Amino acid sequence: MATTRPAIAYRFRRPLNTPEFRGARPRGYLRTVQDGMLIERDVRIPTRFGYDVFADIFRPVDERVAVPPLIGWTPYGKHDPAPLAKIYPASGVRPEWQSPYTIFEAPDPLYWVSHGYAVITVDIPGTWHASTQAHYCAPEEAEAFHDVIEWSGVQSWSNGRVGLSGVSYLTVMQWRVAELNPPHLAAINPWEGWSDTYREVAYHGGIPDTFFWPYIQVRWGASDHDIEDLWRETLEHPFYDEFWASKAAQLERIKVPAYVVGSWSDHALHTRGTLEGFRKISSAHKWLEVHGRKKWQWYYEPQSRERQRCFFDHFLKGLDTDLMHWPKVRLEVRERAGVGATRTTAAWPVESTQYQRLYLDAGNRTLVTTAPDSAAVASYESLEDGPGACFEHRFAQAADLVGYMKLRLYVSAESDDDMDLFVAIDKLDTLGRRVPFVHYAVFEDGPLALGWLRVSHRELDPASTEFQPVLTHRRSQKIRPGETVAVDVEIWPSGTHFEAGSALRLQVRGRDVYACPKPMLYARHEDTVNRGRHHLHTGGDTASYLLIPRVTL
Repeated sequence: MATTRPAIAYRFRRPLNTPEFRGARPRGYLRTVQDGMLIERDVRIPTRFGYDVFADIFRPVDERVAVPPLIGWTPYGKHDPAPLAKIYPASGVRPEWQSPYTIFEAPDPLYWVSHGYAVITVDIPGTWHASTQAHYCAPEEAEAFHDVIEWSGVQSWSNGRVGLSGVSYLTVMQWRVAELNPPHLAAINPWEGWSDTYREVAYHGGIPDTFFWPYIQVRWGASDHDIEDLWRETLEHPFYDEFWASKAAQLERIKVPAYVVGSWSDHALHTRGTLEGFRKISSAHKWLEVHGRKKWQWYYEPQSRERQRCFFDHFLKGLDTDLMHWPKVRLEVRERAGVGATRTTAAWPVESTQYQRLYLDAGNRTLVTTAPDSAAVASYESLEDGPGACFEHRFAQAADLVGYMKLRLYVSAESDDDMDLFVAIDKLDTLGRRVPFVHYAVFEDGPLALGWLRVSHRELDPASTEFQPVLTHRRSQKIRPGETVAVDVEIWPSGTHFEAGSALRLQVRGRDVYACPKPMLYARHEDTVNRGRHHLHTGGDTASYLLIPRVTL
């Protein structure tokens, strides 16, 4: 079978963990019946490359009934049950929502088998007790996944309609394999996963992530074979090139029916990529749901799981569910952490969005609807821990802001040739108190939205729109000390209700605006180019502004 792999010189290294150290049992086929399920461990599935991948298969005991397979493709170990209520107590996942067979971020076999499905969990090639090297998010991995889907579709116990499910990496690879359009793939449920590894994980706005990205490579790195040396590759590829293109989904090629679930609450990880996925896939049948809660909680929450089953029952079993009566887009418009209202619309971005400019006024640190006539400057020390430059806009009437924001800034560095800009958007209540939001899977005190930019990466791609600047990341364009340049900062999407008298606060500084104590898992950017004093220019010929998306739902 022909492959589509580009000629990329991937780097490899010895594994960061051994399977034994991480608790993996030796490979060996085992067939048992437990809790009403026929369970097969370490089933070998052949690939076009000559090596096998290993799967655990959970299916109904009655083998005479053909059922649809649901695949979870994981780097985290198919052998390793992951009770999120114990591992991440703040995740919001209740113990009763997961059976003891549920592995990290994957569908629960006991639930799905009891509803007439088979669940197949697969160790990605090269991980754990492996038979090849490990790639990550790469074309060869997608092609091996394609072969697993096709194998699953022709087994005697399979009805030939294969679905994909799972969170994060398990969604990243849903995008990658779906672009290959395997014939037996009938439906996918991408649930919060990036689609562009460079822009959404490794280099936010061109600024390297120095905590989550290195951490996750260790988490993926259990094997008895060589694994891809992602951190070395990241250092060797600071710009978007063929290497990073090989780790980005070609979303427009995807045609399979899709139920896409994203959130406003995973900035710096999954929010952007999930929404880009929905926007760009070519599927004739696709639905979008965006919430503001915790991603694992939302995936395993019983009502969410029933919606998943409604979707899969329709496309994998051919049942007449109410799926075709679903609105195309469901959006939660948040008021604060854990409080919001679900709204429906026909498209994403929301049709008839009214984009409004709020101009920065450095003279009084406000955001105003008319560009100030007089020029002014807001300055801050680029490496200070203080608030940086803050600007506020108070809403005289209630407003719903749902969609993409863009920050156009005129900036200069007093004594350096580059700048890293960190941007946060917050909501303030009528008394001026910061309103907290769910953020990064487990936190409940996060910002409304975030954005980043390394100024030397400011060159815009032709794919940019009025509301979403897309950076090429192809080259470095340094500035002269004291030179003022215009830059556009992409602020990741959000959906928020502002009551009359509440306010929006924009904060710009030279370090991460929000962080949490180490070693808690979070995106951090400690390798900045910043030195000296930064200046933000407003008004006159340097009319910096924040573009906001006002909607009526």
